[in-house]
Amino acid sequence: MKVYNPKDWFNTLKYLTKSEHSKKVYPILVVVALFSWGVAYLELEYLKLSDKSWIKNITTVHNLLGFVLSLILVFRTNTAYDRWWEARKQWGALTNISRTLSIKLNAMLPADDKVNRSFFRKAIPLFAETLFDFLRSDYTKFMLDEKEHPELAGLDDKKHGPNQVASLIFKKVNALYTKGIISGDQLRTVEQEVTEMTNVCGACERIKNTPIPISYSSFIKVFIIIYSITLPVGYVFSMGYFVILAVPFIFYVLISIEIIGESIEEPFGQDSDDLPIDKIAANIRKHCREILSS
Repeated sequence: MKVYNPKDWFNTLKYLTKSEHSKKVYPILVVVALFSWGVAYLELEYLKLSDKSWIKNITTVHNLLGFVLSLILVFRTNTAYDRWWEARKQWGALTNISRTLSIKLNAMLPADDKVNRSFFRKAIPLFAETLFDFLRSDYTKFMLDEKEHPELAGLDDKKHGPNQVASLIFKKVNALYTKGIISGDQLRTVEQEVTEMTNVCGACERIKNTPIPISYSSFIKVFIIIYSITLPVGYVFSMGYFVILAVPFIFYVLISIEIIGESIEEPFGQDSDDLPIDKIAANIRKHCREILSS
């Protein structure tokens, strides 16, 4: 995720011209410009159609469909941003849950209980790290700086990592209750936090595994292409060869909105617009260590 100053217009515009989606669009713009030139040449020089031709009325259809297309693209962008913002809220909630769980366990555990404190100092942020790996579609790597807890090092990276970590956390808490280190009320309090952690995991899985329906995405792309390639047919009578510049610009605006929507609807990737979940997971580890070390 790229951090920037939204009030800095110059650098923001410079980023737009150098962004990945602009590099994808530039070759297509050249094709659209050549196509517009071919249509303009065919109508003006070869067919020699006048401005009284019925083809001129195609612009009326464009005006009507332009409004519909704008509504569709607005809905498309809003839907994609809702997914992005929902993912950010879930990882913000996971940060708060991890901190709260660490604070509660720090108060419950005896100050001299270094073994259990060390376990939770690793296990709580490990949930965020395994969720990060899971959402990035990588095999979970349980990298521990110490080997005090073989139950953590022995986690199966071919299974659902977050579920394994949440299960180990609750097993440890239940063992503390059985030994009388924490009370039943404290057990229920910790149980609620672990449940919230798994709820965050489920919400992130829902976002990742439920993309925009393919029929809707396909319709928008087809609509944009048909709308754009028919623009020079009608507007050549009022613009002449200027359609060589006007049509690619209109196509650039339309296709860029669609590409931006595609980029932000998958917030767990590694694009500049995606969420920095790796840094969020690192911050969770840092905060949990600070709390449980006190």
